Amino acid sequence: MRIAIYFKPTQGELVLPVHYNHLVQGFIYASLDEALARFYHDRGFNYGKRRFKLFTFSRLLCRERRFLRETREIALRGRVCLKIGAVDERLLESLATHLVRRGRFRLGENTCELEAVEVEMPVEAEGPVVVRAISPITTYSTLRTPDGRKKTYFYTPFEAEFAEKLLENLARKASALWGEELPALNGAYVRPVRVSKRNEAIVNFKGYWIKGWTGLYELNLPAPYFELAYHAGLGAKNSQGFGMVEVVEGSRRNQASEDAPSRREHG
Repeated sequence: MRIAIYFKPTQGELVLPVHYNHLVQGFIYASLDEALARFYHDRGFNYGKRRFKLFTFSRLLCRERRFLRETREIALRGRVCLKIGAVDERLLESLATHLVRRGRFRLGENTCELEAVEVEMPVEAEGPVVVRAISPITTYSTLRTPDGRKKTYFYTPFEAEFAEKLLENLARKASALWGEELPALNGAYVRPVRVSKRNEAIVNFKGYWIKGWTGLYELNLPAPYFELAYHAGLGAKNSQGFGMVEVVEGSRRNQASEDAPSRREHG
């Protein structure tokens, strides 16, 4: 399930540090029921020693933005959109209910006023689809240098390991969520379609630098895996605002959901 939250800053502009992902993540946790927030913050879904939160969010989407060079901040003016996806509908229902009930919320030092919450129609993939990364996709390995120190190596979409790691990560998420035998990923692939150096994004999350990539990609995944990637994100660090994609072409909306309510207006 995925929702889109539309809001405006009450003071004309939404001013945030350039690296704001931790503020959005904190806002999400603060807007959940206490028990649910504790589950996602402390536990999540386990696969061996790995823990997956299985939710993700986009960058803040806004038509008017400017960079404040002196303070290293960005200023967003007008309507802002934040998209959030999760495999657990309870997370999104709790978030939407909290926001609609309150009407206003804090994001960093800003007070924001909710305009609407929209529930996105489900998407069904039929064969290969082209997707756009609306938050950077990241995947990496932890290596050891000759002197024994640990080093994180982030892969680029132009390396074969990028797609291999994405599919391995997706299989682990599936095992953590369902814990049962699933269709093999034979023939599955992730390929860059329109990705260049300018799509590289280097993000600081609470003092840790993460390298990811936006751009267009072609996905060919079995249906359960596509749904998992679409709702929980591709690659690593999804709950920190990485790996959210939207379909550009090659899919269709779930016709059975056409009659379902798709929008919640505040006020």
